[in-house]
Amino acid sequence: MQDMKRFTTITLLAAALLFAPLCAMHAVAAPTVASSRDGHKDFDFLMGTWRTHYTRLRYPLTGGHSWYGCDGTSVVRPFWGGSGNLEDGDVRCPHQYIGGMTLRMYSVITHQWSLYWGTRKSGLEMPAQVGHFKNGVGDFLADDTWNGKPIIVRFRWTTRDGHPHFEQAFSPDKGKTWETNWTTDYARIGP
Repeated sequence: MQDMKRFTTITLLAAALLFAPLCAMHAVAAPTVASSRDGHKDFDFLMGTWRTHYTRLRYPLTGGHSWYGCDGTSVVRPFWGGSGNLEDGDVRCPHQYIGGMTLRMYSVITHQWSLYWGTRKSGLEMPAQVGHFKNGVGDFLADDTWNGKPIIVRFRWTTRDGHPHFEQAFSPDKGKTWETNWTTDYARIGP
């Protein structure tokens, strides 16, 4: 069973590494500013096994305020000496199960991270969110679409009470305003 998980993880990683550059060529770059700081260890706080709690906005970008909760687990493993990591997780919601993964890779040239999200159902999603940490906050942006309309997607990483906290937000107005639509809080359950 462990060998099968390892094989699946390596296969997903290899596919992402092979096809991500091809898909990224067609993506429009979101407004990001390169960093001169070496941040290749910025995600070290996330390594390990976690119990996760999610809140999701039921209908993003509609002005709605209806949220629902989900729970899951995540295992985050490093590769490339910490300059990359793979998060293998699951999300169990009232009427939905999501088997998901996040691939994070650091560029020593731009000093930025590229974050790729994918699910068992839809595969690797493009484009990657690109950015870096500054003053303990990691912001990662990408141009995308939601219901056929152009948006900017922001992934934001912080800590709350010493625990990792993630938020996804959409901006329909080129970054003037943001609507958070997904949050995740992590509680460590393993080394």
